[in-house]
Amino acid sequence: MLIINIKENESIDKALKRFKKKFEKTGVLKQLRSRTSFTKPSVRRRTEMIKAAYIEKKFATENS
Repeated sequence: MLIINIKENESIDKALKRFKKKFEKTGVLKQLRSRTSFTKPSVRRRTEMIKAAYIEKKFATENS
């Protein structure tokens, strides 16, 4: 459970923004979406490999 302490003279908008940022950092929504459907381990590995290759290619072009 996330707890956000509202400081004195702090607007609700700022507190809500802090809450949203903290909520996104925890990765709850991402984890919930990943659990809604089952992905086979082989498919998961393949997507990880594709992602890693993309990131490696991206950094290789930036450093060149």
